[in-house]
Amino acid sequence: MPSNLPPVTRNLLIANIVVFALQWLLHDSTTLALSREFALWPLGPDVTGAVAGGQVITVGFRFWQVVTYAFMHGGVTHILFNMFALYMFGGTIERTFGTRHFIVYYFACAIVAAVAQLLVVKYFTHGFYPTIGASGAIFGLLLAFGMLYPQEKVMLIFLPVPMPAWLFVIGYAAVELVLGVTGTAAGVAHFAHLGGMLGGLLLIQYWRGTFPIKPKRRLMR
Repeated sequence: MPSNLPPVTRNLLIANIVVFALQWLLHDSTTLALSREFALWPLGPDVTGAVAGGQVITVGFRFWQVVTYAFMHGGVTHILFNMFALYMFGGTIERTFGTRHFIVYYFACAIVAAVAQLLVVKYFTHGFYPTIGASGAIFGLLLAFGMLYPQEKVMLIFLPVPMPAWLFVIGYAAVELVLGVTGTAAGVAHFAHLGGMLGGLLLIQYWRGTFPIKPKRRLMR
């Protein structure tokens, strides 16, 4: 792990990798050994059913899942993309916010993303499936980068065209909204991504003193 990464970003990377290794060792994708307790399950009554191998389990929402789901991933590609984004943006935002505020920011984005996903599933899609991944928190980091460093050049891996960060963030959010509303790319929690951005936006604006309720100390302009 690069030594120039600040501590929280480095530890988040390690934690996500360790949890993913545990998922792989426990064959979580088929046994739900970890997912039954730590993935984000929909609000409502528990559901009992059989998993691969015939084992009968009961799963449902638990309050701690709004945090724990953000350390689990559905495959190698899933974790690689999220950890690459955490590596690219996390260090910069942690240095800008400072350790304590970065921790608050990261987990606030993850929690708001979880709440957004829970509400969308309960009132619109009505499915019963788990949500996992650090993407909500990652989208919050992306939002922060776009707001704090709007003219920095960024680009998508599959579209190597440099663009200012503010345009990248707005464009990415617009794509997520369209995909979410149209139901495109099923299996991706688009509204969790947007929820992470919303959580980040609200917290940054609060720290800037924009709302009637003011922070004890403004963190940024």
